[in-house]
Amino acid sequence: MKEQGISVVGAGGWGTALALLLARAGRKVTLWARDPAKAQRLARHRVNETYLPGHRLPETVDVTSQLAEAAQNEAIILAVPSQAVRALWTQLAPLITGRHSILNAAKGIEVATSLTLSQVLLEGPSPLKEQRLAVLSGPNHAEEVAAGLPTASVVAAYAAETAERWQSLLMTSMFRVYTSDDVLGVELGGALKNVIALAAGIADGLGYGDNTKAAIVTRGLAEISRLGVAMGADPLTFSGLSGVGDLVATCLSRHSRNARAGRLIGQGASAADVMNRSPQVIEGIPTCQAALQLSERYGVELPITKAVAGVLFEGKSPRDAVAELMGREPTSERRTLFP
Repeated sequence: MKEQGISVVGAGGWGTALALLLARAGRKVTLWARDPAKAQRLARHRVNETYLPGHRLPETVDVTSQLAEAAQNEAIILAVPSQAVRALWTQLAPLITGRHSILNAAKGIEVATSLTLSQVLLEGPSPLKEQRLAVLSGPNHAEEVAAGLPTASVVAAYAAETAERWQSLLMTSMFRVYTSDDVLGVELGGALKNVIALAAGIADGLGYGDNTKAAIVTRGLAEISRLGVAMGADPLTFSGLSGVGDLVATCLSRHSRNARAGRLIGQGASAADVMNRSPQVIEGIPTCQAALQLSERYGVELPITKAVAGVLFEGKSPRDAVAELMGREPTSERRTLFP
């Protein structure tokens, strides 16, 4: 894997930041962009002005719009929006052999099926086997990774050897990577925190304070953990980088698209307007739908997620949603963590 280079499939902000990270570590990188015109511009100007301005791609990064070219490397990172993973995989899977290793760096849950993204990749007659699949998650804003700021992340895989290989490929003096065997928990933490970040942003937009945000983060973590445990994840995972780490970063950071979207909604914008105005995908919006589907399937109560869904999809005012949350029946904190 080290000798043959690494392909990053997806030239959004996160994919571009990962290509930069790998290139700076001395890896030979191929970066795939879906749009041929965009790939040509990126290859010529070396800067992703739309998604990651101000960061120049080294000449060691080859840019292409041909998936066949990206598939020539046996180590492939997927960094496309979560709802685009299935369509991309339909095109990429015929090019995959038993020698390829796939690292999914997207965060989300497929709305149409409520499957995690690793489940999407492994579904049906897939050429990809569990032992060759890993996922990447953690408090990893693309802007800060591209700037070379100290960052920690976690790679989860079904096979320890695969997690350790990707750990070796990604780790640098400023990007510390831990391994995990809880693929489900790491994926759920990385996906569901976006919904809670929407709630935190809405609270900011309404003019609420630190007490409110602390409550949202804490009770949001309880929701994520509760659903994760019901689905079979390790509860300790949600105390790690892909759980509380990613949740805190996404709810508090100025880089967070989901918190920014929530602020606009709290100030009166509609979800449709926010999505239309953003050049990047607001992952928490589709994930909110998927989370509610999983909530019903597993019989797990997700009050914050339900309140966000009411604002996003049912026309409920943010203040009414907050009033409903605050007016729920009194209960025990411990019982609502893992009932």
